Amino acid sequence: MIYACLNCLAEEMNAFFKSKLKIHDDRVIVSGIVNQNGSSAVQGENKVLITLINIIRDTNLKRDGLTAASLSTNTAKPICIQLHLMISCHFSDTNYAEALRFLSFVIGFLQEKNVFDHINTPRMDQSLEKLVFEMESVEPDKLSNIWSVLGAKYMPSVLYKVRMIIYDSNKVSEYRPVVTGIAEDNSH
Repeated sequence: MIYACLNCLAEEMNAFFKSKLKIHDDRVIVSGIVNQNGSSAVQGENKVLITLINIIRDTNLKRDGLTAASLSTNTAKPICIQLHLMISCHFSDTNYAEALRFLSFVIGFLQEKNVFDHINTPRMDQSLEKLVFEMESVEPDKLSNIWSVLGAKYMPSVLYKVRMIIYDSNKVSEYRPVVTGIAEDNSH
């Protein structure tokens, strides 16, 4: 589901860039910034990267789903999570102004369309109910720490928090019938 969320965002932003800027290639990709060995994870330049930087449990959303029926079945409670994404512009050194231009378009796009659902995003994966994007404010020292942890040099970027539901409380993961009594077999 995490990949479905990030891929949905990339597809929507690519469609936006293609219509707004009249470009033909996909500029937005779901990618890490640096590989484990320290090399660049991005093939080529002039790309907008969507990178997952953290996952936390969303305590603002509660869906217990405990009913009389669920007491006799082993149902999984929903896990509500927030994804923290970095959207960064991986452009050549001589193309810094273009990186800023694309970053401005990213911010404008997610301000205009900060909620994705099946009505305004028909291609969204059916496993996703709704995605809500919220820009995060990050102090310079925290941002420096994030880039250090990622093992990369700073690029023009913005951080977003995405709320989504991973597991539906109605999904039964295991069924155990209720024991109503013990019957003896007297057929011997």
